[in-house]
Amino acid sequence: MTTSAAPPRHPLDPDPVRSTKARAVFALGLAGLLTGPLVGGVIPATLALLLSRQVHRQQWEAGGYLTGGGWVRRGRRLAWAGIVLAITTLVIAVIAALLHLAGTAGQDFDPGTD
Repeated sequence: MTTSAAPPRHPLDPDPVRSTKARAVFALGLAGLLTGPLVGGVIPATLALLLSRQVHRQQWEAGGYLTGGGWVRRGRRLAWAGIVLAITTLVIAVIAALLHLAGTAGQDFDPGTD
């Protein structure tokens, strides 16, 4: 039975560090999801998506020494879900407004008017 051990680290390699922006992406994504039905969730969700791009770029440049990719993925998914909820709310509101306008009667004429 062989175990695959990680190769020994060079003494000058930096220690892996957790990205502080990764938790911010998650928090903004969660805020976007929770406020998505109120349509205001688009703002934190958009900020989460923009920040997730920055974190992803920084993690790539760090070469594996910047952790927190799981938080970024979850935050990105939550942000997209919040945007979908906001769009769904807008579509439902437009349909309800159109049905309300279509249901209102036009001009009422006297019974003897052609």
